[in-house]
Amino acid sequence: MNLDPPLAARFARIALGHVGQEYPNKMDHVLDGPADALGPRALHPIFYGSYDWHSCVHSWWLLLTIRRLFPDLPESREIAARADAVLTGANVAGEIAYLARPSSAGFERPYGWAWLFALHGEAARHADRRWGAALAPLAEAFASRFKSYFPKQLYPIRSGAHANTAFAFILSLDWADTHDAAMAALIRERAETYFGADRDCPAWEPGGDEFLSSTMVEVMCMKRVLPGDAFERWLAAFLPRLGKGEPATLRRPAAVLDRSDGKLVHLDGFNFTRAWGWRELGDADAAARHLAVSLPHIEDDYMGSHWLCSFALLALHPEGRT
Repeated sequence: MNLDPPLAARFARIALGHVGQEYPNKMDHVLDGPADALGPRALHPIFYGSYDWHSCVHSWWLLLTIRRLFPDLPESREIAARADAVLTGANVAGEIAYLARPSSAGFERPYGWAWLFALHGEAARHADRRWGAALAPLAEAFASRFKSYFPKQLYPIRSGAHANTAFAFILSLDWADTHDAAMAALIRERAETYFGADRDCPAWEPGGDEFLSSTMVEVMCMKRVLPGDAFERWLAAFLPRLGKGEPATLRRPAAVLDRSDGKLVHLDGFNFTRAWGWRELGDADAAARHLAVSLPHIEDDYMGSHWLCSFALLALHPEGRT
């Protein structure tokens, strides 16, 4: 399966339909007093749509990526016009002001941080626009938090949801290698500390409402962190029977019984991250099996449609990066 213009246009139309949709909205917001009882748009002048802050961020990543990869699509012209109106210095200042609140220290850590890095990295590739320059102060604000926090996190978080450390490192390292050498060095040191001694992974997954394959995101993280031969040695110890088809769970796509349930539909995202991982390991058949289960359902319900296209794009991205 490949990302072709019709599929890219479909992804873009879905995302354009919700990046400016304020409600319903699931907020990550601490109220310190009555004055903090504000709606999403008042708190987040850019990322107020798409059901929650991080989904809006990565939906903008999807839109800008499609605009760069498929500039001749009609949707790409609309993407540019919408981004020109939203991704401005004034709006970025509003997002940074939210971070300055004492209660926002842990806001979107680390999942939203990582997606913001991915968005800024993509925005900076659009040389004909100032989106990268506008978003740079917000990326730098999160980078400062990242470099302050991760030396204090002694243990990795391995669950297959938002707190997962390896997934955050994948997106963050793609950005840091270009924009922040000190942060890139920290990610490499922390990843080797957290995961370098891992052996014989049982791949007990998926959990009932996970959208990440904890096994595959750890593999992809270490593939970025370790040089080729060192990664192959690590992988041989981490998944010693991979060539024999074990653990068998790694090749079995997850089933989804209710795509209107915001937690159960996470398993479609799980299939997409599995497909992404299999593609990076060079197994196109396993990737295709996982994609085939979930790609037909990206618009079944808003609980999935507000975020699933971004994960499908991770699995299908022709450049294999964020």
